Formats: sequence, C-alpha cells, structure tokens
Amino acid sequence: QVRFVESGGGLVQPGGSLRLSCVVSGSTSDYYAIGWFRQAPGKEREGVSCLSTSAGDTYYADSVKGRFTISRDNAENTVYLQMNSLKPEDTAIYYCATDSIMPCTRIATMIGDPRWGQGIQVTVSS
Repeated sequence: QVRFVESGGGLVQPGGSLRLSCVVSGSTSDYYAIGWFRQAPGKEREGVSCLSTSAGDTYYADSVKGRFTISRDNAENTVYLQMNSLKPEDTAIYYCATDSIMPCTRIATMIGDPRWGQGIQVTVSS
C-alpha cells in the first residue's frame, strides 16, 4: 500500500505561487510514474503533471504548461509541484499520485495502476 504525505496547499491571490510537496512511501524510483492530479468542484479529476521516473520525462496538461514545474528529490522520497502565475481556475483539490505498473501518458495521466493521496486544497482567489 502506497502512503502519501501531501503539504503546501492553501489560499493564494491570482498571480501568486505555491509549492506542493508529497512524500511517498519507499523510493520515488520504486514507481514508473509519479505526479499530480486535481479535481475542481463539479469536474472530473484530471492529470496536471507527471514524471516518468526511468527516463525522467515530464508531462504537463496544456492548461498549466509554462506555469507549473514538477520535480523530485530521490533522497527525500519527495515529489514537488511548483505552481506559478496561479489563476482562479487552478482552484481544486490536488492529489499526489503514483503508478507502479506504467509510465506517464503524454497528457500527464496514469493508466496502469494509479494510487492517489488524500488530496490538498489549493484556492486561488482575491
């Protein structure tokens, strides 16, 4: 069973920044893919950013390209999501995720055996 400890969410004004952190059980290299999803009220959960651990390739949803950056710290078993130039439409619950079967898809989703953390609220509002 994968365990997640997510942190870094909160309330920020439009144009501001936040950095989400997620400590996963074991090593980030134990998974084919690690990344972040989000779900806004009334909408389906969507892939935001994904990192395929073997090749180090990163993928982003079109809506966040150029604003969000995913990274990892193997020594700390942690994956980060740096979010800049935040918009009100970025408001959602953000979920850390891993996939132990398949790497990321090119649209920043996971289709093998994705597991999600409990989620953390990000609110962008003035």
